[in-house]
Amino acid sequence: QVQLVESGGGLVQAGGSLRLSCAASGRTFSPYTMGWFRQAPGKEREFVAGISWSYTNTYYADSVKGRFTISRDNAKNTVYLQMNSLKPEDTAVYYCAADRNVAIETIDGDLWDYWGQGTQVTVSS
Repeated sequence: QVQLVESGGGLVQAGGSLRLSCAASGRTFSPYTMGWFRQAPGKEREFVAGISWSYTNTYYADSVKGRFTISRDNAKNTVYLQMNSLKPEDTAVYYCAADRNVAIETIDGDLWDYWGQGTQVTVSS
């Protein structure tokens, strides 16, 4: 079992930046692929980014490529999402996810086993 707790959300103006964190506890963090998803009001959950347990591979949704960066610190059992050049359409609840058996480009959230409670990101225009 892995417990995930997100933090770092908030209100920011368009063009601004935020860094989300996801702290993991429970079983060993390192072998898990980690990902970020988001869900805006009235919309389906959307894959944002994924990172391999070895740091070497990352994958991004086209909508955030070049603006968001996913990273992880296995010593701290934490994964990050640096979000730059934020747009109003980035407004959503952001969720951290973990799984031992998915690839970093697994965009179907139903295939990920562990989820955090989410953190709200609101981008004003």
